[in-house]
Amino acid sequence: MLPRCAVRVCHVLVLVLCLSAAEDFDWTKNDRGSFYYGTFPAGFSWGAGSSAYQTEGAWDKDGKGLSIWDVFTHKKGKVQRNETGDSSCEGYYKIKDDISLMKELKLNHYRFSISWPRIIPTGIKSDHVNEKGIQYYDNLIDHLLESKITPIVTLYHWDLPQVLQEKYGGWQNISMVNHFNDFANLCFERFGNRVKYWITFNNPWSVAVEGYETGEHAPGLKLRGTGAYRAAHHMIKAHAKVWHTYDTQWRAKQKGLIGISLSGDWGEPVDIGNQKDIEAAERYVQFYLGWFATPVFHGDYPQVMKDFIGRKSGQQGLGTSRLPTFSSQEKSYIKGTCDFLGIGHFTTRYITQKNYPVGRSGSSYFTDRDLAELVDPRWPDPGSEWLYSVPWGFRRLLNFVKTQYGNPMIYVTENGVSEKMLCTELCDDWRIQYYKDYINEMLKAIKDGVNVRGYTAWSLLDKFEWDEGYSERFGLYYVDFRNKNKPRYPKASVQYYKRIISSNGFPNQREVENWRKKAIETCSSSNQLLAAARRKSKEHAEMPKVWPVHDEV
Repeated sequence: MLPRCAVRVCHVLVLVLCLSAAEDFDWTKNDRGSFYYGTFPAGFSWGAGSSAYQTEGAWDKDGKGLSIWDVFTHKKGKVQRNETGDSSCEGYYKIKDDISLMKELKLNHYRFSISWPRIIPTGIKSDHVNEKGIQYYDNLIDHLLESKITPIVTLYHWDLPQVLQEKYGGWQNISMVNHFNDFANLCFERFGNRVKYWITFNNPWSVAVEGYETGEHAPGLKLRGTGAYRAAHHMIKAHAKVWHTYDTQWRAKQKGLIGISLSGDWGEPVDIGNQKDIEAAERYVQFYLGWFATPVFHGDYPQVMKDFIGRKSGQQGLGTSRLPTFSSQEKSYIKGTCDFLGIGHFTTRYITQKNYPVGRSGSSYFTDRDLAELVDPRWPDPGSEWLYSVPWGFRRLLNFVKTQYGNPMIYVTENGVSEKMLCTELCDDWRIQYYKDYINEMLKAIKDGVNVRGYTAWSLLDKFEWDEGYSERFGLYYVDFRNKNKPRYPKASVQYYKRIISSNGFPNQREVENWRKKAIETCSSSNQLLAAARRKSKEHAEMPKVWPVHDEV
């Protein structure tokens, strides 16, 4: 986790990036506190999201194979309180229930992921295809479409089949490219007549860095300075191959779109008068979002990554850079493999230059960047220790994408905030504030000319939060994990988000101010329902066991 170091910073700090086409967005404008009343373009798509491992449960049911997350969470000490996603929200059994929640919200789309080991248990298509797994996703897709909700499907949201990890080393091995392509091709074949929006990878940065560099996530490897770069290299190649497979074999008849979902925090320089801080801030974004976006749009890694990692590799006495290279054929094959770009965004950091000399222990992804991340202690931080609410960073990131990558079609695929509370609280005023401010910054970005077509609130339900277990809750709907039926209860943010969707934005000040009041009023009755259910289950648990008594004859 990021250290909670902080710096007092002046609110007039601004970012001036050395960008060739930056004249259409004024990076020096300081309107961070202003709210813009207005509506989104007609046809803007509103949604919510989830992922298979985090919500489905049923980890060993109906022929599903093991994933790396099944194995990782079953090892002691990997997850807070040794919690697992074995049952999670029991979403596998609650398709109709959860779609009724989506209908209540009036969602236009629902973003979910397909579990690779649920439909190909070993990850190797020639071994076995699990028809019961196919049937589950068939039902989910059909019920969504019956409810007029568009499915947006992620192919890889971190749950690699365990067999591929054990047999090949997972994303460290180039063979993943073909296995992933086989899996994607099967999904196109079985679901592509109904699914028109495909995402290859969700946040490959996390897969690479937390799975193969820090070991915080499955498969838990700590290959400092090499593992993350190698995993990323293979995921980029796998993404490109799947895009070409869809483009040549399926696009003409299915008429869908295929993209990738990349996460990126915004980086703002601490000292606008310091050129090194300005460069460090851009470097932060390039090592994060640009690591994957630049190859997909331009065919190769950001120049700054090649320069810094190459130089540090040389200082270590290595003959070649730790950052792998693409051949000229690969560059042209990868370039342009994106019909739309998914953006996951949660927070912002202040960035300053910090030199990390190459030591005896070598370099890591983090020291390769030569920068330090800082936060303003005044930023709200209601939940996850890394997630501060900094709405203005969202507009800046979206404008950066527009400028750097030729204004691609963007779907915001993840945006939301967690809470970390010991007591149950359905009146989530801080989440209402977060959504209001972040969605408004997205509206400003559209006004700037950024081509954003849809927004996905993260997430529909409280769910398993990876190495944090169930200690953090991102959901619009509260899930009572202590109850084996995993009932869902609406938080106040459900009513607020529903009003944004119904109004397609923020029509006027009086109406928007009224939304919060009404949303908070509704959550008190939900709180009473949840408290009553808790009392009932507690009483049931405390009831003495009474054995039947047979009368003597």
